Amino acid sequence: MTTHNTTLYLLSTLALAVSQGLYAQEAQQQTEAKKGLETIVVTGVPRRTTIMASSVSVSSVSLNEIQVATPRSTAEAFRIIPGVRSESTGGEGNANIAVRGLPVASGGAKFLQLQEDGLPIMQFGDVAFGNADIFMRLDSTVQTVESIRGGSASTAASDAPGGIINIISKTGEEESGSVATTIGLDYDSLRTDFEYGTYLNDSVRFHVGGFIRQGEGPREAGYTANKGGQIKANLTKEFDSGYVRLYYKHLDDQSIGYLPMPMYADGSSIKGFDAQTDTPHSAQFLSTTRLDGNNQISRGDMRNGMNPQVDAVGFEAVFDLDNDWRIENRFRKSSVSGNFTSLIPAEVGSASDIAASIAGSGATLNYATGGSQGQAFTDELAMRIHTFDVTMNDFGSIVNDFKLTKELSDDTSVTLGYYASSQTISMSWLWNSYLMELKGDNAALLDVFAQNGDSYSDSGLYAYGTPYWGNCCQRNYDTDYETRAPYVAFSTKLGDVSIDASARYDSGEARGTYAGAVTSTVDMNRDGAISIPEQNVVGIDISNPSIVNYDWNYTSYSVGANYQIDPSLAAFARISQGGRANADRLLFGKVQADGSVADEDAVDEVNQYEFGVKKRFDSLSVFATAFYAETEEQNFEATSQKFFDREYEAKGIELESTYFVDAWDFRGNFTWTDAEIAKDALTPEVVGNTPRRQADFIYSLMARYNFNKGSAGMSFIGTTDAYAQDNNDLKFDGYTQVNGFVSYDLSENLNLAFNVNNLFDTVGITEAEEGSVPDNNIIRARAINGRTTSLTLKYLFN
Repeated sequence: MTTHNTTLYLLSTLALAVSQGLYAQEAQQQTEAKKGLETIVVTGVPRRTTIMASSVSVSSVSLNEIQVATPRSTAEAFRIIPGVRSESTGGEGNANIAVRGLPVASGGAKFLQLQEDGLPIMQFGDVAFGNADIFMRLDSTVQTVESIRGGSASTAASDAPGGIINIISKTGEEESGSVATTIGLDYDSLRTDFEYGTYLNDSVRFHVGGFIRQGEGPREAGYTANKGGQIKANLTKEFDSGYVRLYYKHLDDQSIGYLPMPMYADGSSIKGFDAQTDTPHSAQFLSTTRLDGNNQISRGDMRNGMNPQVDAVGFEAVFDLDNDWRIENRFRKSSVSGNFTSLIPAEVGSASDIAASIAGSGATLNYATGGSQGQAFTDELAMRIHTFDVTMNDFGSIVNDFKLTKELSDDTSVTLGYYASSQTISMSWLWNSYLMELKGDNAALLDVFAQNGDSYSDSGLYAYGTPYWGNCCQRNYDTDYETRAPYVAFSTKLGDVSIDASARYDSGEARGTYAGAVTSTVDMNRDGAISIPEQNVVGIDISNPSIVNYDWNYTSYSVGANYQIDPSLAAFARISQGGRANADRLLFGKVQADGSVADEDAVDEVNQYEFGVKKRFDSLSVFATAFYAETEEQNFEATSQKFFDREYEAKGIELESTYFVDAWDFRGNFTWTDAEIAKDALTPEVVGNTPRRQADFIYSLMARYNFNKGSAGMSFIGTTDAYAQDNNDLKFDGYTQVNGFVSYDLSENLNLAFNVNNLFDTVGITEAEEGSVPDNNIIRARAINGRTTSLTLKYLFN
């Protein structure tokens, strides 16, 4: 055979192999497309059913699909879920998560519950400095992420009227495992994920995995800001009629928390501080001295960041009984503590004006740290910094969900259940005030001096407490919240129509104490002299605590019907009412002297109406839902020191679709929302305005090309314009963040992947403290991180 013919032969053989690979992938993709709406739903439904046959808005996303979006945190992964607005600019946790126009008046995920394996991470998703996403991590132990949006979640879980996001773990059903190491190419990060599962014998299987990582993170912190890891394990014993599964989780992960930082109102960077890559965190500011929750002198480590320390054990038992009964029980006990430590600029402005506000007219500033220590500070701008220094003393919980189902016929069942939880919320706020230069690369602290030369600060600290915010934020509370909820669900099928109805009665009690600030003179540095800051040290008024002693209750219901028009087309409708009990955010303002709380403050109700259509083609599936919601809200925001007493209305359309063609697969969703503040008892001038940060459109689009040895793809995640605050003055521009990846099989079991997050280095603001543009055009805001690239080497074994 000639060289030319040999070359043609090799090329034709290669082309045939590739075409066969593509044909096999195309066939598999079409099968996936057909099965997409036939996926079995286990989250938020009393009886397992398919997406096509259900009357709820549900999505199931695999870990592989999540990886296409190249998320850098758990909350970033949630951005690909339809209807979910995940403001994931806080780092590994502390995200604000909203669903279908239900508001985020303060922070966290108030109306949406985050779960692991069917039980909540935290009973309340918006605990101040204890958002549920702080205590969870996505890693290679995850099988799928299921989400329920809308009113059906009202009766499926307590305090979750807007929806549920459930992280479902692998359980060792297939003998397989993997080890993957990811290296940041243009940022300091090293992470290794591992997992393995298999059968020990014919009826016992296990799965174990987790991750460990360290690095500075995507922004220039000046020190190792992310350090720690997680391990999860489960063991399943199968029986002829069911199974028993034991769970264990240990999480101890130190990760930097990003709070609003200085930038110009259009998102552009101030000289010396890059809005996409910098942070006020600095190697020159690693510790703070304060009085702890017992008024003892203690030291806080700024490197703690968000440091959840979680040990959780639980079990799950599911059995089919005689006479068509089925029993299920899920239990988890979690020991949770840790820290939330970060920096927020309370003021960014004229250095001379800030100095004068502390030490009077003619005050001057000197460098307190760094190579210029002791020298005069002459820059025009400076920052007044508050330390968000919070000790999570105890966030532990015990939860149990018991469910008994009777199959009355092949198409009819009734479920009776009882849910119980005990959630502790015990923490100490220990905030201080500093002065810092406006710089992003290891900024120095500043000392302030009066015109007569007297020092008004100690190594950059000018106040033990936060006098600029009225010393709001020295707090200690130790509270317990008990929740009990019996529930019932009924489902049946009449010809091509499936009908389900459910109701839930939540009741609970809050007990405990809380205490605010008290001022005294304390020699904090034990040098035998009292400096000016030490003359007014703010601690906790532990001698005069206030009590918490109130009960609450509310009833939820949901009724839905699904009409199977033909095997590939279905329509559904649903009406629901749900509720959300308020917890720690009622303290320091809404709790009366006797510990009671007004009924209208204790519970917020949500009414929802939905209509949806599901259509399946050979290679295309479409799921569209129109929704309308009326929401009450009582809330409190720490940074603005504002209470909220409002009602909201929101209507919109949610669209989710998948499409497979040749070697390509496309997945996408968009949500249009028209929301407004319908009533406000405290600030009536905002009635009729759009709630803050609520865009008209949010969307997520993903495209992937599959070839014989791997795949490549891109994702587009974006939002249209949104107002910074409820006064509807300052508006953020919309943006589209583009992510990309390439994955290639070096061998049968070895894969190399390259991915880039924010490919075009887009500027995107998610939140800001200001509602209008200040005179100096500087706002304090959180923006998406700039471009980061990483490389992953993954070994698969079985």
